[in-house]
Amino acid sequence: MRALWIALIAAVLVHGAAWAQEDPAPDTEIVDTRTEAISKTLRCVVCQNQSIYDSNAPLAEDMRRLVRKRVEAGDSDDEVRDYLRDRYGDYVLMTPPLQMNTILLWAGPIILFLLGGIWFLLRLRAAPTAEQGDLTEEDRARIAAALANKDASA
Repeated sequence: MRALWIALIAAVLVHGAAWAQEDPAPDTEIVDTRTEAISKTLRCVVCQNQSIYDSNAPLAEDMRRLVRKRVEAGDSDDEVRDYLRDRYGDYVLMTPPLQMNTILLWAGPIILFLLGGIWFLLRLRAAPTAEQGDLTEEDRARIAAALANKDASA
């Protein structure tokens, strides 16, 4: 009986290493897909209006590696974005958040469109309308003379 207990304890100790393994690494295809999707939503801080996915700058490569590392560590997409936002500021996000300091950025196009529409309507209302009765006989005679000269020279 004692030998049976020793064999059981030895088996547990030998196979204990298999039980202590960490979770298997995430599937590389899933990591690649998530890394690509997150990288398209982050702006390269060196380039102008280019995502880190599209940029060839060395800093963008470092940022892509950092995104991949965070994805492999098990961070969610929002956690990865928040990490880079904390590190580089709001500028790193391709779509800046709606905050008091970005309200003009979000409302600016709408305000400009409305002001342009109001200006257009005011100009349209103020434009004089030309009616046929507005021409005097003298104006009509000058127009007829100008047309007659044009026909004679042609």
